[in-house]
Amino acid sequence: MMSKGAAVPFGHKVAFGLGMLANQMFPAALGIFMVVLVQDLGFPGWMWGILFFLPRVYDSLTDPIMGFISDNTRSRWGRRRQYVFVGAIVMGISFVAMWQLQRSDGIAYNFVYFLCWSFVFYTGLTLFSVPYVAMGYEMSDDFHERTGIMAVAQWIGQWAWVIAPWFWVVMYDPAWFPNADTATRTLSVWVGVACMLLAMVPALFLPGRSTRDDEQLVPLTWANLGGGLREIVAGFKEAFGSPPFRKLCFATFFIFNAFNTVAAFSFFIVVYHLFGGNAQAAGIWPTLFGSVGALITTFAVIPSVAWMSRRIGKRNAFMISQGVSVIGYVLLWLLMVPGQPWLFMIALPFFSFGIGGLFTLMMSMTADVCDLDELATGKRREGIFGAIYWWMVKFGFAIAGLLSGAILSFVAFTPGAAVQPEGAVDGLRLFYSGVPIIGTLLAMWIMRRYDLDEQRAAEVRAELERRRGLAAGRG
Repeated sequence: MMSKGAAVPFGHKVAFGLGMLANQMFPAALGIFMVVLVQDLGFPGWMWGILFFLPRVYDSLTDPIMGFISDNTRSRWGRRRQYVFVGAIVMGISFVAMWQLQRSDGIAYNFVYFLCWSFVFYTGLTLFSVPYVAMGYEMSDDFHERTGIMAVAQWIGQWAWVIAPWFWVVMYDPAWFPNADTATRTLSVWVGVACMLLAMVPALFLPGRSTRDDEQLVPLTWANLGGGLREIVAGFKEAFGSPPFRKLCFATFFIFNAFNTVAAFSFFIVVYHLFGGNAQAAGIWPTLFGSVGALITTFAVIPSVAWMSRRIGKRNAFMISQGVSVIGYVLLWLLMVPGQPWLFMIALPFFSFGIGGLFTLMMSMTADVCDLDELATGKRREGIFGAIYWWMVKFGFAIAGLLSGAILSFVAFTPGAAVQPEGAVDGLRLFYSGVPIIGTLLAMWIMRRYDLDEQRAAEVRAELERRRGLAAGRG
């Protein structure tokens, strides 16, 4: 499947990108809909935290297993495509089922129901996302072409974050639905079915090759279960033994999960700080916050970061984009002025560089690390590397969910209440700017000596080509 130094056809990049749209729309919609659990269905903060935490811990544990299975699958369809297809179906059906919540069933029943379907949904997400991401790593071995692939994918995927905030408008407009929980029951059908179809596109349209007769792969049999588990543990240790990969994982952990710890607070800050708790008066401003930020990411941040990467290298592009995002978080503290909601729009171009540039660069850099791993071990393990990378993201996401609930409790903020205690909203604002700033600065410190640059990547690729040529000559 890998394109040896040549440009990947644009149609293949788009096919991969449509899978990214599904991969991002599910969490984007989930983040919006989760507000309904506390704002409209009455879930206490501790339940909200558990619903964020437990399914994501489960998800993070299954990812390395799926990575190993995907890397070693022998089939006529190759190593990845069948899992992407089946995972898309499981994700779509379970997402719809997860949101069929009725107030009359009570909080306790709805909590257990939602939690159980969450485990099914995250099983589907693992089936889909781990081999899907590995497919992207395999599309090219060219240093800059990899960034181009991920830039196109992230550009398409960002539309999820442009569209999803508008769900708030639909959910809380009585002209559309009588209440928000009724809205989520209907909207989940549209999201689930549409994203299921989008997620199938890479499986159907990206090329693959048969691995049915590949003797280098570890047999996936019950008899080899113990050996397989040892391979997973060994792969985990070897991956984390790579200093460049370890830096990518920890830097992403701090940036992405610091952001996710406070991301859901934007709705509460706009409504309670800028509009004194009047959700109706807030109108579309909470939606504009998310949607305009995503549009800036789509049309300015991703192209800019891809351009910087080609001109000054991936590490330098990372450092600049994250430094700009720190300025954005400071401005969000200064420009959230009651009665003047338009001011925060000034901060959005700066703020958007954080997450907008992160995965464009990090997914490209992880593909480079996979070459380094092949040089050291002789194995192509995009699945296990992708799984471990996203394990860090998802495990941190689980922690972020717990921290979100803890912060709400710590500042004594009560979602849905007409009036908040003294200092609660300002406390929420302090965490909203402070946590991502700290996370981003830690990530920049970690990446300051990242050394897998273009020259080193070219040396690795040349040596791999030499070895493959020798192996082909012996064959």
